[in-house]
This record gives sequence, C-alpha cells and structure tokens, in this order.
Amino acid sequence: MQELINITNKMQDKTILVIGDMVADVYVDGRISRISREAPVLILEKAGEKVVAGGAANVVANAAAMGAKVYALGVIGDDIYGEKLRNVLKDLEVHIEGLVRDKSRPTITKTRIIAGGRATVSQQIVRIDSESKEPLSKKVEAELLAKIDKILPKVDGIIMSDYGSGTITTNARKLITRFAGKKKLPSIVDSRYNIGDFEGVGYVKQNDSELGHFVGQQLNDVTDLIGASTKLLTKLNVDGVLITRGELGMSLFERNGAAHHIPVSDMSEVYDVSGAGDTCVAAFLLALATGAQPVLAAKIANYASGIAVRKLGTSTVSAVELISVLEHAR
Repeated sequence: MQELINITNKMQDKTILVIGDMVADVYVDGRISRISREAPVLILEKAGEKVVAGGAANVVANAAAMGAKVYALGVIGDDIYGEKLRNVLKDLEVHIEGLVRDKSRPTITKTRIIAGGRATVSQQIVRIDSESKEPLSKKVEAELLAKIDKILPKVDGIIMSDYGSGTITTNARKLITRFAGKKKLPSIVDSRYNIGDFEGVGYVKQNDSELGHFVGQQLNDVTDLIGASTKLLTKLNVDGVLITRGELGMSLFERNGAAHHIPVSDMSEVYDVSGAGDTCVAAFLLALATGAQPVLAAKIANYASGIAVRKLGTSTVSAVELISVLEHAR
C-alpha cells in the first residue's frame, strides 16, 4: 500500500493534456410552488443555478484536483456557458489556452432540473442537452490541431475523452497517437461510442456495457469478458485495456497477456456513478505518467473511483482524499 501512496504523491508533479468534448454540466435548483393549470406539471420557482465541469472537462477537473498541471484542449461556444466553463477551469488553475471558441456552435450543456421543497427530497426531474451535431469546420479543426501541436511537447501524458460530440477528429487522433508513440508518452482513450477508431493509442478504458456493445454480445461472465477484452486489445493494437465493471471492480488486460481483476475498494453505499469513469482515467493516466506499472495504476484508479461514486453529481477526487483512503486501507 505504501507503494500506491508514493505513486499518488508523485502524480502531483506531472503535466498532462486532456483533449475531448468539454461539457458544462448545469444544475438548476427549483422549489416546488404548485401544479400548473396549463398542464399536469410542477411549477418550480428557480432558487439557483450551478455550472460544473462535465464530459472531458470533468477529466480535467479530476486531474487538477489530484495535483497535476493540466492543459485542457477542446471546443466551446461563444456563449455564457462557454465563459462559465472557462472560469470553472481557471479557478482550478488549469491551462485553458487550448480551448477554441467556435461562434457557429453552442457550448455543450447538460442541464439538470432539480425539484424539491421544504418537506421533500430534491431530485432530478428532467435533463436538457444542447450540442451541435455538425462536424467541426476546417477552420476550427485547424486551430485545434495547431494548439495540439504546441502543447504536446510540454506534457508527460495524454488523455482523450470522447463523448461522441466530434471534438477528437481523425486528424487530431492521428497527430496525438503518432506523437505519443514516437516520444513513448503514456496515453489513454475513453470513448463512449467510437472506441474502434482509436487504433494505436496506449491504453483503452471502457465499461463492461460499452465493451459488450463493441463486440456485439452480452458479457455474462469472466470468460466473455476476457474474450471481448482480448478482441479489443488485438484489434486496436494497444498496450492494455482497462474495463470498469461496477460492483465487480475493474479488470486490466495487458499486451503481454497478463490479466488483473481488481475488486472494489469499498463496499459501502454507492450514491452516484456520474463522472466516476472520468476520475478513473485521470488517476490511471497520472499514475502511468510517474512510471508506475499498469496494474498499480489500475489499483490507484480503483480507489479513486471508489471515492467518486460516494459523491452526489459530477464530482472530483483530490490527492488528499485519495491518500487518506490509501492510508486507511494500509
């Protein structure tokens, strides 16, 4: 356990790049007033609004909370939520010069309407998403590629966080993969829908549901998991595949044939899995950037994820929290 603590301390000296779909998670708090006369729906009196980092921006926030120096690279709109997201990341002392403003598309937002009252428990009643489905323009992509080119020589590792919104273009992916391979930089991709496009990246992170979708079958047992992970590892020609498995923990499959099954670090109640995958990839990549063995990086990521799922909403895990849990486990 002391080895994991030592690695976590070293993570705070690393510089990484996070590129992907930057999302503003908006939480609108409403107090239940009455039932509308127009339709059988609640009327809420707006009591507050909070914007937090979501999507790839949550990976950024987690890496920053763990003490890393982070460059955020992605596309935001020329709008109020783009500015609010910039300010959230600035407050975390993140380098935001890699954020490209695109006046033709809105900042990706996921707005959650939370309803509650004095005698009721607040809960989410609806989520409203806003994003452009159009590919990046050539001009915006060129600006993004120029920023990638400028930032890459400064970093110790790279995370690609693909939520399916098109920020990580084919050209961006190739540029990053070539550079990481040439410089032997650790890299990882977490792609919700397009994992098959990321051939040659260092490591791949998927949850078991996403992996099952990739291979076109339900994963009913460990044998299915091993077969599907081996197929993904071989097809993408990567160093390793990290699979999160909910209450079953994590599994890491390496290029050399090694397989590691890591049980959950804490069996206490799970409050919210939102963003836990972002915490996982941030911790795993930062540990790799210290030179840690992949299995040790996976164990650290497992502990970090265990902290994240016990928090409500999109959240981060700090180095202090992580070290405290590791100390307690020791």
